[in-house]
Amino acid sequence: VNRGAEFVATLRLFYPHADRLCEKDFDWLFDCPQTKQFLDWFCCTVSEENVLSPAEVEAYEALLAAGKPILEGDALEQALQMCLQMPQLPSTIPKDEEALRQELQELKDYRDRLFWRHNKLQVLTANLQQELRCLEKEEKVVQQDLKKAQEDLQVEIFQTSAVLRQISKAEKQLAEWHERKSRPPALMCEMDLGPYMELEQQATDAFQRFIQQVLPGSIQAPDERDGSQEATETTDTKQAMMPKSLGTDEDELLQDQDSFWKELSRIEKAHICAQREVIVMSAKVDGNCAALEWVQRTLEALEENQHAVKAELLCQAAVLQKQLHAQRCDIMETLTHRLPPLLRAEAHLFLLPILQGQLSLEAARLQDIEGRQQKAAVWLASQHSRLDLLELQLKQERKQQDQRAAQLEGMVTAMREAQTRLREQQEYFRNASSSQNSCTRVWIDPKDLSAVRLWDVLVGQDQKEQLLRSYETLAAQCSQLVQNQRVLEAQLAAPMSQLSALETFTEVLYRLLYNSSNELQLSSP
Repeated sequence: VNRGAEFVATLRLFYPHADRLCEKDFDWLFDCPQTKQFLDWFCCTVSEENVLSPAEVEAYEALLAAGKPILEGDALEQALQMCLQMPQLPSTIPKDEEALRQELQELKDYRDRLFWRHNKLQVLTANLQQELRCLEKEEKVVQQDLKKAQEDLQVEIFQTSAVLRQISKAEKQLAEWHERKSRPPALMCEMDLGPYMELEQQATDAFQRFIQQVLPGSIQAPDERDGSQEATETTDTKQAMMPKSLGTDEDELLQDQDSFWKELSRIEKAHICAQREVIVMSAKVDGNCAALEWVQRTLEALEENQHAVKAELLCQAAVLQKQLHAQRCDIMETLTHRLPPLLRAEAHLFLLPILQGQLSLEAARLQDIEGRQQKAAVWLASQHSRLDLLELQLKQERKQQDQRAAQLEGMVTAMREAQTRLREQQEYFRNASSSQNSCTRVWIDPKDLSAVRLWDVLVGQDQKEQLLRSYETLAAQCSQLVQNQRVLEAQLAAPMSQLSALETFTEVLYRLLYNSSNELQLSSP
């Protein structure tokens, strides 16, 4: 519902310039709970009946011009009260008028606030419009820059795509070259581990130098841990390689600490002596002041009554000497026994901030050393894991090579046995051929037991072929067996040489890692 239009239509009844008002400017007044009730009452109450017509206005003006009495103010109010059917209590009328006056004042204040808000909104609208114009100008500039950047980006895209095509072409060529190239060794024992061990040795040396620089006193000799002679020699060489500056720095640090504590003790003694002197001097000053006051009082008393004062002084002389002697004893007791502990306690309190600062520095240094130790432990753990992994891989490969060597040794043994049997059979055939040169036979006689056993070994016990056993077939099987033997011997020649080289390399690597001991060496001996 357009309530602003209803409000403007009501204003047109008595406000001549209501046509200049915008209906939408009054919609928000109905959303405010403080003004909605008043506006609803205004729109419902004010109508054409409550507004004077032009004829009524002219009649009213003519009546005023004629000078006739008109009911206004109190007279009109009394007349209206008389016309009411139900009399109204006079005590409620002032209250209603006061409430209406208060409501009118609140409405005036609210109207002023609305005018102020309207002016503020107008200023804000003008600022926003100006900012909008500036933003539109900036948007045009940004669009031009964006268009130019897009063109540059397209050029770069074309250039990049050309470079990528060249790179992909080179990558394909490189991949083809790697495929044509011989494959790398599959086993780690076949690789050259010298560069890797050299890198590990360099890292270990760098770590040892780092530990010697940061923690020169934390490195213990390995002979205390394992007691081996080689470890002792390694420790001696490492200690000989340590720079002399590290030892001098540690000595200087110890000397600085000793000098610090000596200086601190001197400061404490100086503070105690100074405090004692201050106390003694203040006591002397107080005593002198008291003596001066007593002398002044005595002189004044002597001027007033000399004889009485002299007599009193003579009477008090012995007592004062005793008191003076007692006070001197108390002062010596205080200076000798009571004052030094108090001064030492005060000196300790005076030196507490210095000690606290020194302890804070020491704590920070220890925390730094702890952090470096943790880094060193992490590095050692990583190196230990790498070496353990390398050791495990080498052990596994050595186990595989041992299995292959055992298989090859079994094959060699079997080939030697087969070769021995073949030699025996060849000798047997030579003897048989020399004995049977006179009577050559084609088929094997069942009574020739050696030929039958040889047939069973070479051909087998087939019932169908037993009827067609011939010496020619037996000779062909023997020649085939000899050829197989030669092929196997040729195949065994290469693996045996490779096995010997592999065993040699494994033994060298084992000596490098373990150095003829049961523990893994992290550095070269």
